[in-house]
Order: sequence, then C-alpha cells, then structure tokens
Amino acid sequence: MEDLSDFLVKDPYSMGSKEYQNLVLPRYQRLTQHHIARCSEYRSILSAINFSHGEIGSLVDVPFLPVRLFKTHQLLSVDNDEVFKTMTSSGTSGQQVSKIYLDRSTASAQTRVLTGLVSTVIGRKRLPLLVIDSSDVVKNRQMFSARGAGILGFSMFGAEVHYALDEKMNLDIEKVEKFLDRHAGREIFVFGFTSIIWEHFVIPLRSAHKSLRMSNAVVIHGGGWKKLLDQAVDNGSFKAALRSVASIEKVVSYYGMVEQTGSIYLECDHGFLHTSIYSDVVVRRPRDFSECEIGEPGLLEVLSVIPTSYPGHALLTEDIGILHGRDDCGCGRRGGYFQVVGRAPRSEPRGCSDTYAKPT
Repeated sequence: MEDLSDFLVKDPYSMGSKEYQNLVLPRYQRLTQHHIARCSEYRSILSAINFSHGEIGSLVDVPFLPVRLFKTHQLLSVDNDEVFKTMTSSGTSGQQVSKIYLDRSTASAQTRVLTGLVSTVIGRKRLPLLVIDSSDVVKNRQMFSARGAGILGFSMFGAEVHYALDEKMNLDIEKVEKFLDRHAGREIFVFGFTSIIWEHFVIPLRSAHKSLRMSNAVVIHGGGWKKLLDQAVDNGSFKAALRSVASIEKVVSYYGMVEQTGSIYLECDHGFLHTSIYSDVVVRRPRDFSECEIGEPGLLEVLSVIPTSYPGHALLTEDIGILHGRDDCGCGRRGGYFQVVGRAPRSEPRGCSDTYAKPT
C-alpha cells in the first residue's frame, strides 16, 4: 500500500464532501483489495457475502466488519514477524478484548494522523501536559491497552508530562498545584478519559472544596460517557463542572476506539463531532444496514484511511449515532458532523475509561 502523503499535507477539515469522496474512494478500494489479498479471514467473509470489488461506487459501498469481530478472531494483513505492536481494548474481568495488530507503517500513520488532528486544537507546539490518570497505566509497553495507548498517543504533544493521580488513582492535589505554579501564565494541555476526569478529578476537588487556577488549560477528553450519563452528567454539565472546580473554559471531547487508533473525531464549538479527510462515518439502519437519512439515528459505521496491517478500514460499531449534516456546520469545518447518542441494546459496555480495575 502507498503511504498517506496525499492526505497529510492538507487541512483535515478543509475539504467538501464531493471533493473528499473523489480523493478517498480510490484509497478505500485499494485498502479493500489489499486486505482481501493479505487476510484470509477477511477474504472468506467477503466471499460469503458475494462481494464484488466493482460494487464500491461510494463510501457507503465499502464492505464493513462488525467491530466485535476483533474480540473473537485474529485479523491481520501482515506476516506475524511484521507485527510491531499489539493493542487491546479495555474490558472488565472475564470480558473479551479486541486485539489489533500493527506493523511499523500503520503505527507511524496513526501517529501522523493524530498529530494533524490534535494540532487543530492546540497548535503545532508542545505544551506542558497534565494527564488525569496514573502513570501505572502505561508501564507495560508490550501489550498496549486502549487506555494506555491513548495516554501515550497524546503524551507526544507534551513538552513535559505529569500525572495527576497516584498508583491508587487518588488525586495528588499538591502535585497538581506545583505543576500549575511552575507553568503559571503559560498555556497547558490536559488529557484524560471522561469518566476518570469526573470521578478522580472533579469529584475529589468538589469534596475538598478546592478550586484550581487552570484558566490557561486546554482539555481534550474522550470515552466513558456511559458511566456519566447514568449519573445524569451530560456534555454541558461536564464542562460546567470543570469550569467550576478549575476555571477551565476550553474543553474538547473526542470519539475514537482502539480498532481505529489515530482516526479520532473531535468536537467543535457547536458541540458536534467532525469527520476529517482521514476518516468518515456512515449511519445505518439496524434492520437492513441501509444508509440512514440526515438526522435519523442508527448504527454508527466508522471509516479510516489508516489501517493496512489489519482489515479495520470500515467497521460497524455498536454505538447509536446521528449524522446532522455535511459541509454546513456553524463552526465552519467542512465534512460530516454527528453525535453519538447511546449504545445499541444488549451490547457490551466499552471504552477506555468505562471499565478499569480500581486499586484496593
């Protein structure tokens, strides 16, 4: 497969949908052929549905795999000796996890794409980084969990990296205050998973009646919304809480998964998640997998130009989403904009921060 040079030189949100499809459709056609040739399991699945390569006339036609398949099957399109890194999804005890196999080329592409997207929020400069998590999460670098991989991925944007929680997931307020004093007056970057920020940062600060001075912070967070919605905490109240306990004004959510690391969907100022030139979404009706209309909720399919070491370029998730439009969001970004509104009935809880073992 060719590299992503044609994509990496462009503004991720500058391309209208028609121009975008003309650029990426050949890429998805080649990715599909590549995985048919290199992955016997993928080839068998497409053979079973009588797939013909000539059927891909639009992104909706790209054959997709259910994301759950990565929990039950070893799917890779490279030789075993080419596997550079194995990433796993997070899960509760006894729950199956996805395993994603990366060669060096795919891992490098993930990093370059993530850099292009995050730079639209924090710029190209590295900032002092405060991770709302424990450093223990990233100590095993041979087998990356989704949570550990997320932390390490975003850590490359930090000029120096500090962790706000100790090994028992307790907030070290004194350590955080020293970090803030050292970088007073400078813009800082804060990263964490949504429910962990809520449970181990917001709640402890509230309980201690403590308010931090972090008006110079940019927060990027993702995952773990199910826990918060169960507690009647939505996006607006989450942002209001960060404003209350830490004077933080700039808070950006993202949607992503270990099965398509790098291809994250960032939130705009109007509260919508956005596709980019690296990725897209299709919303499908559960009964027949036909494409939903704009504004109609359905199963969310995610597409990414990155995966070459495994057949993950088109995946049907178990999330319910709504595509609100293309090229006309009030924020000015072009491409699709959407919301994730829940999980499909009877699906497993998932997400980097939805499930983790609490230290005793």
